[in-house]
Amino acid sequence: MKLNLARQTLYMLIVAIVLMVIVFLFSLFFLIPQGKTYRMERILMKKEALQEREYQALYDETHAHLQQLRSNHKHVIGAFENRFDPARFVDLFRGAFDALTLSPLLTVENNESEFTIYEVNTSSRIDSPRIFYDFLDQINKSEWVIKVNFPIHFEREGAQIRSSFSMRVYAFDKSETTQENASGSSNR
Repeated sequence: MKLNLARQTLYMLIVAIVLMVIVFLFSLFFLIPQGKTYRMERILMKKEALQEREYQALYDETHAHLQQLRSNHKHVIGAFENRFDPARFVDLFRGAFDALTLSPLLTVENNESEFTIYEVNTSSRIDSPRIFYDFLDQINKSEWVIKVNFPIHFEREGAQIRSSFSMRVYAFDKSETTQENASGSSNR
């Protein structure tokens, strides 16, 4: 059995076999390893996308909670912006007491904070504890951030109750912060 093949046919057959070997080697050494890498990268990308969705959900939840806290405590956040005025404080709260006195303000030094803290010592004479609790409600609704320090001393003097306690007023110090930011940006 002798095959009678023309030269061109033999040439085409050899070229086809060489091309098939090249395609086979190309797929064996290049496409298959790249396919494995692609699958690994795709799995990694799915994991990262899942983590991103989880972080985005956490961010959205935290952001919604922050916005809710901001809206619920808008008054308190705004209170940090107000300067403390002792005369205005006495005028606002004098009605709750028969006698309301403020000792001189002491600025508490705090180099790590942007806030100035004032110590306010008060003494008063009231008719009933209810007046004192109304005063505490007014403090919570005031235009300043005020913390009543414990202990609160109550002493009975006839028909009245004498109370003495101290408070801290927290005020955002705009001037120092502005100066620090200006000097910090000019040093750069």
